[in-house]
Amino acid sequence: MWVTVAGLALVSGAGAAQDAKHLPVMGVAVENSDQPVDPDFAAKAGNLNLKSASVLVFDQSSGRTLYAKNTLSVVPIASITKLMTAMVVLDSQLALDEPVTIIEADMDDIKGTRSRLRIGATLKRSDLLHLALMASENRAAAALSRAYPGGTAAFVAAMNRKAIELGMWQTRFVEATGLSSENVSTARDLSKMVSAAHRYPLIREYTTDTAYSVTAKHRTVNYRNSNRLVQNPNWQIGLSKTGYISEAGRCLVMQAVIAARPVVIVLLDSWGMLTRIADANRIKKWMESNTAHRLAGHPDS
Repeated sequence: MWVTVAGLALVSGAGAAQDAKHLPVMGVAVENSDQPVDPDFAAKAGNLNLKSASVLVFDQSSGRTLYAKNTLSVVPIASITKLMTAMVVLDSQLALDEPVTIIEADMDDIKGTRSRLRIGATLKRSDLLHLALMASENRAAAALSRAYPGGTAAFVAAMNRKAIELGMWQTRFVEATGLSSENVSTARDLSKMVSAAHRYPLIREYTTDTAYSVTAKHRTVNYRNSNRLVQNPNWQIGLSKTGYISEAGRCLVMQAVIAARPVVIVLLDSWGMLTRIADANRIKKWMESNTAHRLAGHPDS
């Protein structure tokens, strides 16, 4: 199916992801016809100069897209993966107070990243989930998948089944941490994953916690949230997850309330260390400005 928006001919459907890779990098009102566009925001999409390669801002109340940019491009998603990891863990209804021990199999053999969770450390499943979501702790996520009935292979299969259930047709998972560049999705698919994850109270709590400490092997380790915006009193964030590997760039997904609208924000492949945060702040200012203009009776200003 082809849809023309703002002079662009855009393709939707099963083959859209491949075609979307060749689209101009610019903001448009919408890139496929499965979700309506908010006309008040579409008219001002050109005023929002975002640096992330793929962007989606979706209004959860109206079901309308406020801003879209390359939302059908299939790209690595890094630690955004951990939101799916958390949903699979919680869907399993495994005991959250059950102890899980970190072993050598949980070490990162993909990127060689380090972890402050030492081999032999034993934590409750809930602690591992907390660290995986809040601080993007890779060994915690790996241990969660390994401790699943049937092991890591069964866990990854459950991740992909969940993706299908959510209608994430362009998404594929091969492991639970996001370290593999073969974990891929689109901004459109990830908006569905964020909306689904936001329905889990524990995911909301853990992803927006500012700091958390665990004691393992007679040592206390302090962690902080990987998204600095959760500490900002000017933001009302209901869910947050960051991600980074070289293939994915810096990524950020959030559920937040901006100008009285509950929205999902997806920012993928931000080129600079601070770009994803700056883009999120630009989106917030843009939404607040547009809302203020409408309330003042100047819808076209």
